[in-house]
Amino acid sequence: MKLNELKPAEGAVKNRKRVGRGPGSGMGKTATRGEKGQKSRRGYSRQRGFEGGQMPLHRRLPKRGFTNIHAIPTQEIGLALISTYFQEGETVSLATLREKKLVNSTIQKIVVLASGELSLKVTVVADRVTKGAREAILAKGGTIQEPAAPAAE
Repeated sequence: MKLNELKPAEGAVKNRKRVGRGPGSGMGKTATRGEKGQKSRRGYSRQRGFEGGQMPLHRRLPKRGFTNIHAIPTQEIGLALISTYFQEGETVSLATLREKKLVNSTIQKIVVLASGELSLKVTVVADRVTKGAREAILAKGGTIQEPAAPAAE
């Protein structure tokens, strides 16, 4: 076998369709575009969501709510999640949650919720702890701390 003898498998390569090359080609005249209308014209490209002039779906549906662009990305953490992924005496903080890949890197604050049971003693460093979660953590002998303020630039 030589490099100049290499060729693709039978039927693997097809010639591209050459349209608009006269009546003998079978794809002349309208060049497979049918007749008349915007889609048959050169340079046509439909807008995303265009429905032929009918009011598009995204404009027919009502607008609801808004997204606060100034909101700080916050993640809620349940007591059950802490019990599952942490050991006795460990510290639950934004940094340790990131290490264990339990929160996204974009998250800046965490809120501890009282969902589930806490089965171990932990130190929680969170921006906010709900009343029920606070009682559960303290009942197990754990502690709650405020996160250190970010250094001023």
